Amino acid sequence: MAETYGLLGIESLRLRANGIELHAAAAGPPDGPLVLLLHGFPEFWYGWRRQIGPLAATGLRVVAPDQRGYNLSDKPPGVAAYDINALADDAISFAAALGRERFAVVGHDWGAVLAWHLAGRNPERVERAAVLNGPHPATWRDFARAHPSQLLRSWYAAFFQAPLLPEWTLGAADFAAMRSSLARTSRPGTFPEEDLRRYRDAWARPGALTAMVNWYRALARRAGSLQQRRIRVPLRVVWGDRDPFLDRGLVDAGLALCDRGEAFHLPEATHWVQHEEPERVNRLLVEFLAAAPPARA
Repeated sequence: MAETYGLLGIESLRLRANGIELHAAAAGPPDGPLVLLLHGFPEFWYGWRRQIGPLAATGLRVVAPDQRGYNLSDKPPGVAAYDINALADDAISFAAALGRERFAVVGHDWGAVLAWHLAGRNPERVERAAVLNGPHPATWRDFARAHPSQLLRSWYAAFFQAPLLPEWTLGAADFAAMRSSLARTSRPGTFPEEDLRRYRDAWARPGALTAMVNWYRALARRAGSLQQRRIRVPLRVVWGDRDPFLDRGLVDAGLALCDRGEAFHLPEATHWVQHEEPERVNRLLVEFLAAAPPARA
């Protein structure tokens, strides 16, 4: 089913994929090369609003799903439903529901974790991958052990393992902690009140907070069991160096697994790089994605 988003003039899609229903925002010619934009915590498709139009204008078919557990997409119960392989299968199945076997992927934060994982696990499906401020899931654990400061930066990942308390804390006082975190960890003015209201509405959907936190719980259950596969498809990292959550050393840790990897550092940007420097990020993405061969149906 497709309808029109009056706000941004883009399509709203709802498709069955990997046994659940996923919602997505989409733009660009239906027969253009497919690019999936995968958001992270605690966002939803709206986190790509500054990228969807410019990428679509180059002839790409741009699709930004609400990932499983977020906003208008289904929120299956249980931690196991958010295993990283299930999340990756969502992207592959969603592309297949669009009639595409191969696609490019761009991810930020948790979406970047998935982009790394997809690029290594499914090179037969992923043409190329771009990651924005998110670590390779198979290198993060060893890096954090070698760099204790990273454990301090990502303390919340440990806190999220507790039952119920994270959801209560995040949702208290009309999501005050979440709204404050976005404002405090970004450059001034990055998240205006109107945007925070949209995020708040997404977080308030039944089951959303538990589903969002379950991404962290599921990854912790793997306890370093992910394989460090070589990544043979082209991969570009775009990294805001003032990220309060992630050490820039994670870039080199991930690129060490890449045959054709490269990195671009934005010294003044924080974790929320695509929000703070959209024009530069868009140029880097358009340049990278334009080099891809046409995606095959």
